[in-house]
Amino acid sequence: MKCHVCGGEMRAVVTDLPFKLSQKTIVILKALPVMQCKKCTEYLLEDRVMDRVEAMMNKVDQGAELEILRYAA
Repeated sequence: MKCHVCGGEMRAVVTDLPFKLSQKTIVILKALPVMQCKKCTEYLLEDRVMDRVEAMMNKVDQGAELEILRYAA
């Protein structure tokens, strides 16, 4: 797969990513499988991964300032 930003090669990696849910709530997902460009580090989430991420985000306590979750495949 080619990167839509720079045309570099995308590869599967596991990384930690932050998601800002509101003005005061940030969620860090650990061990998240993504496709990442070798050249520019742009990343993509596959549809099945994004579906699971959305389900996880819907369960987060919106009153919390910081939540750290592990994405378990």
